[in-house]
Amino acid sequence: MKPITTTLYSVHFSVRRTARLLLLAPCIFLTACLTVPTIQNSAGQSSMTVDSSRQGPVSGIGMEKSDIVSMTDAMVRDMLGNVRLANLIAKLPDSPVVILEGVDFENRSSQVIDKNDMANRLRVNLNRAGNGRLEFVARSKSARIDQERALKRAGVTTTGNGGLTKAVDGVNFIMVGEITASEARSTKSGLTQRSTQITFELVDAETTRIVWSGLYEFTRAAADDVVYR
Repeated sequence: MKPITTTLYSVHFSVRRTARLLLLAPCIFLTACLTVPTIQNSAGQSSMTVDSSRQGPVSGIGMEKSDIVSMTDAMVRDMLGNVRLANLIAKLPDSPVVILEGVDFENRSSQVIDKNDMANRLRVNLNRAGNGRLEFVARSKSARIDQERALKRAGVTTTGNGGLTKAVDGVNFIMVGEITASEARSTKSGLTQRSTQITFELVDAETTRIVWSGLYEFTRAAADDVVYR
């Protein structure tokens, strides 16, 4: 028979060891949860700079950034080189004022497209290359402009260098656009073909006459696995 002292010591040691294990258990569990799994391709793919005017390494059958660059450049050249439009502008007492904003572009295709990206690039390039032949208004910023006009008229701010006007500028023309696409898929090959068409029209804001039209279109086919966002 073991002495009582030895038995008590064994029980005391066992209790202490159990207590330590209970205290360490959350730490062991947490460490296991935080352990980063082994990644086979730990090096990954390094980022790269892609020329916006060229198709990038990730491209499909839809509209790419390179299409927007090519399309807007072509529309600028066509507008500024159009004789009929130039003659019409020459008859006006001053440079025509145009609204060119994404809200007036309608996307009827299945692809998600940032219409502002298209409209902004076209407007900026026309403004640069036109050198005053066309002027643009920020109609989408009307609420912000109204705030500033109210502050001036209330005497909260100065009138600025240009003074006050009775009203904001009206416009001569509105640039509108439409994006359409048709798609077909082969069940045998798995290939998908999409034809995309973008139309631009400069509309007289008084008579609704279309004074200029432009068209950009392309067709692509691939076993498409690119997601456009």
